[in-house]
Amino acid sequence: MHLPPPDPARSPVTGYTRAHWETAADTLLAATEPYATPDRALYHFPGDRQSWTGRLSDGLEGYARTLLLAAFRRDETALERYADGLAAGTAGVWPKIEDRHQSLVEAASIALALHLTRPLLWDRLTPSVQQRAAAWLSDALTAEPWPCNWELFPVTVGGFLESIGHEPEASRRAITQGLERIERWYVADGWYTDGDGRKFDYYNGWALHLYPVLHAWLTQDTALLDLYGGRLERHLADYARLFGGDGAPLHQGRSLTYRFATTAPLWLGALTGRTPLPPGETRRLASGALKYFLDRNAVDDTTGLLTLGWHGPDPEVLQGYSGPASPYWASKGFLGLLLPAEHEVWTATETPSPAEREDALTPLKAPNWLLQSTSSDGIVRLHNHGSEDVRYDPYYTRLAYSTVTTPTSSPTPDNSVIVGGDPTRTDITPLGAGDDWIASRHTTATGARVTSVTLAQGPLEVRAFLISDAPENTLVHLTGWSAPEGAHADLTLLKGTRTGPGPTLFVALARLTGEAEPEELGEGATVETYGEGELAVRWADGSEVKVRLADGKVEVERHL
Repeated sequence: MHLPPPDPARSPVTGYTRAHWETAADTLLAATEPYATPDRALYHFPGDRQSWTGRLSDGLEGYARTLLLAAFRRDETALERYADGLAAGTAGVWPKIEDRHQSLVEAASIALALHLTRPLLWDRLTPSVQQRAAAWLSDALTAEPWPCNWELFPVTVGGFLESIGHEPEASRRAITQGLERIERWYVADGWYTDGDGRKFDYYNGWALHLYPVLHAWLTQDTALLDLYGGRLERHLADYARLFGGDGAPLHQGRSLTYRFATTAPLWLGALTGRTPLPPGETRRLASGALKYFLDRNAVDDTTGLLTLGWHGPDPEVLQGYSGPASPYWASKGFLGLLLPAEHEVWTATETPSPAEREDALTPLKAPNWLLQSTSSDGIVRLHNHGSEDVRYDPYYTRLAYSTVTTPTSSPTPDNSVIVGGDPTRTDITPLGAGDDWIASRHTTATGARVTSVTLAQGPLEVRAFLISDAPENTLVHLTGWSAPEGAHADLTLLKGTRTGPGPTLFVALARLTGEAEPEELGEGATVETYGEGELAVRWADGSEVKVRLADGKVEVERHL
């Protein structure tokens, strides 16, 4: 992709300005046009892969997600082409919106785009096309969504249909119902789970915050904007810490192929004035993520299309619902183009991101995560003692994730405690968090109970596990980071190899660092263990932490 020259004065970290975002949007949009059907109702991108909903649905996805990009760009020429596709699609080409069908997802993107660009697209349609389009969208008002972020798709459709006076009562019911349903999953501090259980990941930002806040903003509902905007503002204080110094988002959660969709909540906070972040930091984080992926082969050199993967093509990060056009939910990352060029988020000088400014340990109590970042290498590590979704392993239930590593399953799962060959981690129950520690309990498939605690300082981690209800003499295998080229990973077992007749303690010292010549692992911390489940950690700065683990209970005492 040919981008403008970097601007080191305004953007001393990334070099990116609004012109870079505009060029990226225009280039990505132009690359998709050759793959539109003659009537422009579907976009069929090349490749053998289909999602589990099939080719027709995948073609609709191509239309809807690239339309969203054109809407954020406010590209009038492109929007004229999408008007032709809307006329054809609603004349019988597109699949009907049905219960728990992918068409409900894409209907939300189409409705949002129509709402954002009403004078440029909707108002220029003929009355007959408007009538057909509204009728097609209206099925989303009663279609049953999956019980997760999908609950917000009828809300988004309802918001648009109500704005044009189409089925206002049904639209209002769909809005009310969807917003009521997501309240079941709001935890605290701006964090939702994506459905029942403890499914915490980036869907918090690009779905569970994005749709309610945009709905409130577009409908000028000040009460809703106070509620959802306030939650977004609180969430962004944590969210800003999920990006590495190189711009990478944390490699955790499903739908990673959406890539820089991770920037959407950053822009959303600036758009609505509900952000704790300075404008220069907002742009630095967002531009850093865009640059990270554009520099690492996210776009195919031949077709100019976004690939199915993380850097380049990578089937390991895909799900069954991932079709050829799925990566174009990255379009959400261009939300910032709704901000005028003179907005301070575009004119301010970039300021460093949290991962660049200082070493930090940040407990996030709602998801029960501990974030560990080091400014010398810009690496962010997430110690996971609260997120679980076994459907999408290995991206949810590992002990730790980072901005530079990829979860591995073969030959051995990374960041796991493997009891008798079983790495399963289910029924994760948070057991508390402190300034430099995080704890939980989980079970394995064979019924063993594992009480875990992670303590951290700088790039170092002490991981302790008390294992109960495993047969005596069961082999326990602890694994650490699988480091990429350019980083170092260490793991030293300090106590335990097999279970005993009762609860048995296992302790390891771990590290992930990007430093070229790190010091010896043992120089940063010493660990002593006593009795059944007690340990003391003395860090290099002289501070000491004492930990007592019992089955399902962790106590931490700090001494300076």
